[in-house]
Amino acid sequence: MWKKYLILTKPGIIFGNVITAIGGFLLASRQQFDAEKFFGMSIGLALIIAAACVFNNYKDRKIDSMMKRTQKRPFVTGSISVMRALIFGCTLLLLGIVTMAITTNFYATGSALAGFIFYVFVYTPMKVKSVHGTLIGSISGAMPPVVGYTAVSCRLDLASLLLFSIVAIWQMPHFYAIALYRMEEYAKASIPVLPLIKGVKKTKMQMLYYTIAFCAVSLLPTILGYTSLTYLYMAIGCDLLWLYCCFKGFNQRCYIPWARTMFKSSILVITVLSFSFYLN
Repeated sequence: MWKKYLILTKPGIIFGNVITAIGGFLLASRQQFDAEKFFGMSIGLALIIAAACVFNNYKDRKIDSMMKRTQKRPFVTGSISVMRALIFGCTLLLLGIVTMAITTNFYATGSALAGFIFYVFVYTPMKVKSVHGTLIGSISGAMPPVVGYTAVSCRLDLASLLLFSIVAIWQMPHFYAIALYRMEEYAKASIPVLPLIKGVKKTKMQMLYYTIAFCAVSLLPTILGYTSLTYLYMAIGCDLLWLYCCFKGFNQRCYIPWARTMFKSSILVITVLSFSFYLN
């Protein structure tokens, strides 16, 4: 039974978001690592994200029943009652807030809650109504590095805005890649993702624009004096890799394998950059 509850929390999403939160934490730590605060932030944020995913599953239950990939989720199969799942989600949220409040500060806790509210109450209903759902979703997805940074710095400043911008821009080609190789599923669920509304070619161009923007913004931490040249070299390497993968898509007729490669490379890029923030 516990596995069904685990599925509701979407562990993959939790892991990815905690990685970027770690990046923010490492940037603010300046090599003075506070293990207790780190684990408190990571666990608290993971619980809040898990709660958001439970509520997202609840709101998406009709959509999930239309998509092959999600037809075995607990809400669709009825293996977990709505009441139990919502109690589970509320418990996760409460535990996450308490953990964050005890181990971090107002700014980190507030940032985590802002991400939760935006994901559940803005992005989730909007993604089925507008092609701009991806852009809206990037806002909530860019909050974890801010959470990690403010957990140490206890303030919102230019560095936190920079982290937010890097991850928000990164998410656009990342999510467009998913939309491309899962386009048929989104079509069945009537979710207006960009490839369905504007076409594959338009989506590829948007991915290129956002990838170039990401490359530019990813260099700013060193240019503005927040990171060392070591980070800059790592960022340049990641940027060139992702740009190379992106350009390859314009020469391939079958876009699905390429989209999967773009997705995988995006995970590699953001993971490497997140841990490179410690190289100050």
